[in-house]
Amino acid sequence: MEASATGQTVTLMLKVQYIADCSMTEREDDTDLVRRMSAGDEDALRSLYAAYGQRMYAYALRLTGDPAAAEDAVQDSLVAAWEGASRFRRQSRVIAWLLGIVHHKALNSMRGRQPLPFEEESLDPPTQGPQVEEQAVLSEQRRMLREGLAQLSWEHRTVLELVFYQRLSLSEAAEICGCPVGTIKSRLSYAKNCLRNILRLDGLDVEDIA
Repeated sequence: MEASATGQTVTLMLKVQYIADCSMTEREDDTDLVRRMSAGDEDALRSLYAAYGQRMYAYALRLTGDPAAAEDAVQDSLVAAWEGASRFRRQSRVIAWLLGIVHHKALNSMRGRQPLPFEEESLDPPTQGPQVEEQAVLSEQRRMLREGLAQLSWEHRTVLELVFYQRLSLSEAAEICGCPVGTIKSRLSYAKNCLRNILRLDGLDVEDIA
């Protein structure tokens, strides 16, 4: 495994650039879907699920570690989104609103028990059909990444999920987690430092991870 190629891929997988105002733009019809839901349009709910269901499930699975519990959390979240569509604030992003609902539904399902060990792959970035050798390298790196993430606390994994994979802004992540933006910054910095150290011990080039 070549160190340079490994370092580039790990950097791609872990580099987190966070800003106060998220630069991602939603599809223009997302807020319109919520408006239609508030008017009782079930097709709008189906369209919203088609657009964001996979991300909702990935986040629920990250929190619970249990596929069945994650599915239940998503179903409960869709019901809550349907019932609360009229209260959606148009200045908010739809994905942040949905993940906030998932966050609370998943936490409610976990009361009285510990989340199961981290093992799923929702932090894996999409691939573009690499060759067999490249795929083997990526697979090994993802395994190392998952093992590294498993050593982090639930709170630190959650912040990485929201900011890195879900691409939420710091303020959006803070609102979902119910803590100040400064706490999100601290957790993110701590999590990245821990991952640097863990992956460095595995022989990966992590100098460029920001």
